[in-house]
Amino acid sequence: MNIRPYEERDFDHIQTLNKAEGWHQLVRQHELTKQAWQQSNVAYVVESETGLVVAYVRGLTDTTVSLYVCELLIAASHRRLGIGEQLLSHVHALYPETRLEMLASASSHTYYEKLNFRPFYGYRKTIHE
Repeated sequence: MNIRPYEERDFDHIQTLNKAEGWHQLVRQHELTKQAWQQSNVAYVVESETGLVVAYVRGLTDTTVSLYVCELLIAASHRRLGIGEQLLSHVHALYPETRLEMLASASSHTYYEKLNFRPFYGYRKTIHE
């Protein structure tokens, strides 16, 4: 597995992963999602040995206090191999003084708790089309 910075050629592979995961809003809002990737200062993919993008992380950081993970996704075929933890460690190592923050779904909270994340209270407002 190879972690590397996002390149524009990766976007269709990312959208394939999003669609498979059921993240329909990211898929429907194709151009906005693409712009988000272009404007994110934390954007990395994981390539398999065959060159296929099998995971990604996208986020934002001020480089000194906060590193916010917007999305972290591992292809179902590559889960339970430690790729998510490797991606999070990789991006946090780039900004080691920052606190690492993210939202988690009800089904993924135990994964993050296992990695020593602690829950905190927050809000989200989704803008509908």
